[in-house]
Amino acid sequence: MKINFTRLKSSSPDFKKIKQLYVRAFPDEERAPFLMLVLKSRKEGVDFWSVRCDGEWVGMLYIVSYADLSYVFYLAVSEEHRGRGIGSAILRAARHHYKNRRLFLAIEQTDTDAENQEQRLERKNFYIRNGFEELHKKLREGNVVYEILGSGGDVSAKDYKELMHSYAGSILSKLFTMEFVDL
Repeated sequence: MKINFTRLKSSSPDFKKIKQLYVRAFPDEERAPFLMLVLKSRKEGVDFWSVRCDGEWVGMLYIVSYADLSYVFYLAVSEEHRGRGIGSAILRAARHHYKNRRLFLAIEQTDTDAENQEQRLERKNFYIRNGFEELHKKLREGNVVYEILGSGGDVSAKDYKELMHSYAGSILSKLFTMEFVDL
């Protein structure tokens, strides 16, 4: 299984498919405006990838980096390619691409009585099987609280704040709640 990452551009043949996948794969309250993601991906340290497996388009990956830290904002595999190990292959390729960096991501809390609790636990187990570990921290972005999983080392509240300030800028950082919270 050969995974390739190609930078997404508005002229990319996969642009429309990625936008549609993004809307289907993530709940409204967890989605940043798509146009903002595209515009921010022009910045240094922001990678918006169209993902192909053995030459066929399979999904998207959005990663923000700062210093030695890389945050997996969004990872989605198209519905018709799920359940074949492609998500695991994407994570292996990402861990290789971002080697010698602390890689982390945020997942929906698993310690709640959510309607999709089983799906949340499956997602967490997927990441743990793929080399991520619990960092025993939570993150609030807007009105949503997430658990933090990471690979390659711990992430402090200061690290996260600096990464988000670098990505979002001072104005957006002040407009939106983006902070680590106590357990």
